[in-house]
Amino acid sequence: MIEKTISPASIQSMLQTLRSHQAQVAGKTADMLNGSEAIADAGSTQKTGFSDLVSGALGQVNKLQLESSAMRTAFDRGENIALTDVVLGMQKSSLAFEATLQVRNKVLKAYEEILNMPV
Repeated sequence: MIEKTISPASIQSMLQTLRSHQAQVAGKTADMLNGSEAIADAGSTQKTGFSDLVSGALGQVNKLQLESSAMRTAFDRGENIALTDVVLGMQKSSLAFEATLQVRNKVLKAYEEILNMPV
């Protein structure tokens, strides 16, 4: 199928490109999960695993849902909270949950595809 031989230099170039893209994605993902918080020690490299990223994302979704619930309860009690803020909080919470659900579905689908691969 592939008639050209791949040189070690081209392999190294591809690996370097993949690593730079991985670093960019990891940086953007960490920024999204941490909000606007900067990483404490910029000089040291911080390793984050998949489970840490998932836990952080689920924590953010939980936080949005708790805030939405608290705002809705406060509005129901008659506190001075604008209805638009309550609805906006509920929509943010709902959207975050739906996104998490879609990611879960994609991960399960990928797992099933890997499981069904012939060995």
